[in-house]
Amino acid sequence: MSLFRSLAHRPFALLWAGQTISRVGDFLYEIALAWWVLEKTGSATAMAGVLIFAFTPMLLFLLIGGVAVDRYPRVKLMLASDLLRGAVVALVAALAFSQQLEIWHVYIASLIFGLVDAFFQPAYTALVPDITPHEHLTSANSLTSMSMQIGRIAGPALGAAAIGLGGTAGAFALDGASFFVSAACLMPLLNSSAPPAREAGSPPASVLRDMREGIDTVLGSPVLWISILVFALSNIMLAGPYGVAMPFLVKDYLKADAGTLGLLYAIFPIGYIIGGAWLGRLARIRRRGPTAYIGLMIAGLMLLTFGLPVPLVVLVLAALINGAALEIESLIWTNILQETVPGERLGRVASIDSLGSFALLPVGYALAGWATDRLGAAPVFVIGGGLTAIVAILALAHPAIRTLD
Repeated sequence: MSLFRSLAHRPFALLWAGQTISRVGDFLYEIALAWWVLEKTGSATAMAGVLIFAFTPMLLFLLIGGVAVDRYPRVKLMLASDLLRGAVVALVAALAFSQQLEIWHVYIASLIFGLVDAFFQPAYTALVPDITPHEHLTSANSLTSMSMQIGRIAGPALGAAAIGLGGTAGAFALDGASFFVSAACLMPLLNSSAPPAREAGSPPASVLRDMREGIDTVLGSPVLWISILVFALSNIMLAGPYGVAMPFLVKDYLKADAGTLGLLYAIFPIGYIIGGAWLGRLARIRRRGPTAYIGLMIAGLMLLTFGLPVPLVVLVLAALINGAALEIESLIWTNILQETVPGERLGRVASIDSLGSFALLPVGYALAGWATDRLGAAPVFVIGGGLTAIVAILALAHPAIRTLD
């Protein structure tokens, strides 16, 4: 099948296999960690602390991570990241097995994870076009996203099963093993891991100069800076209702139980898989600007549907379309980055993109919580989805977006 054509190239096949296993481990770890915190502390504040410790260092070091990705061999950075995370989770598992694990251990582990992610994620984005033929990038990006969705679906199920069989310590151990499997898949790629070539005549390396060069690259392209700004805003308006208001919508408006909430959350990643499978078949994506932003507009309108008095079957369909539309928009954006940004700057631009995407998420969560308490869950979905669609339409009014093929 054309969707899987990038797997014919051994370097990408190894990278993808390792990351798929690792991502399943990531989501397995999430549910195991949440259950451990619940049993150990019974505190939502403690769980929030875990997220804060993981999120903050990633934001603080993303730009530095992008500089490192453009200076040093990308495979070696990813290999070191996997080995470090594997060792940390193995230590967490050992402490859990011996009944010595404490919440401060988990905070430190989360801090290390967040720091490492600031280097790993830009390295992955920049490495894919290094090891994949240009004509197979749409397949590679679709499969990369599909591995994330596989993790979202399979990880929690495996985590619940692992907790049932061996407790949270056994689940932690499985996640640690997944990092070592990922590292083993990266090992054969080391010979092709050379530092990205720097532009001829460029001055001696400086971290601040490299950061400024990445920022100048973004600001010099309307497609880049408009898109990063739009995605930062749309993430606020989409993630807030999805992450905060959805449980209240199910309970207070649908008068349903946790099973319905789980069903709706499970449908979104299925939509992502469908969207990725459809786009991944294409060797070349045409009219990328309009297609991506129409996808974002459709995603906003589908989220808005959750605030309307419609039956559950309509919400299931809306969730499916929302996931597919967001996946198409996201994959086109990744393709634009890989094709328009020079390889020696891609790590820095990818880190700026991640920073723009994640930096305002806490604001989105806070606004959604405030609005849900005061207005109810349904209006939050209408406002968030409607504003997302409006922002997408406004972006399409710019010639650089509208004419991007």
